[in-house]
Amino acid sequence: MGLKTKTGSCAIVVAITAFLFILIAFCSPYWLVNDGQYPDASFQKIGLWEVCLNNFEDFRHHYDYKFTGCWWVFEEEYYIIDDFLLPGFFIATQFFFTLCMTLVLVAAFLTWLYCFCSRDHDKYLLLLLSNGSNLILGGICGLIAVLIFGFNGDNRDWMPYWRNNDLGWSFGLACVGSLLLFPAGVLFLVEARRAKYRRLRGSAPQSHYSIEVQKPGPHHTDI
Repeated sequence: MGLKTKTGSCAIVVAITAFLFILIAFCSPYWLVNDGQYPDASFQKIGLWEVCLNNFEDFRHHYDYKFTGCWWVFEEEYYIIDDFLLPGFFIATQFFFTLCMTLVLVAAFLTWLYCFCSRDHDKYLLLLLSNGSNLILGGICGLIAVLIFGFNGDNRDWMPYWRNNDLGWSFGLACVGSLLLFPAGVLFLVEARRAKYRRLRGSAPQSHYSIEVQKPGPHHTDI
């Protein structure tokens, strides 16, 4: 591993932290949770890909079947309540945060390459620019996802017992991770700018000749 500047080292730390936060938020089912004041509440918790229900039945339809337990949100048995379980805002949240997760995975690979890449490599500058831009784009997608869910997830029109439903720690990690992608991307772009200037200074031709001006001596005359 080549020596990295302080800016580059900070960029690595921030990028890794953001990656871990986003990965945990992506996989964990605590985006919206019941506060537990009603132990028998039909809604327990939900994440991007998993929902936990307790004797839940859709009040808009007369089904004899009640849903209990933790299931994948696209479980085949849930097709009769898809319109309730998967509203438009939730699908949009899944889409943008999945896009964010994909870009972060790419950024993790590029960051790993950066850790072992020499400053003299031909693609060093391109690597920094690509990683910085990728992280900022991932932050934009993540921010869109958490804003959509934040405005609609705790809405009275979605899950039952809405007064006792709170945004969970998975949502909090998603917010923090998405925001951390921006400084991580900016740090990589700053490092790219410095690397570009270093190369320009290194490639500038240096003069081997100097003009010396003779000072007139005490007996010097113009005649």
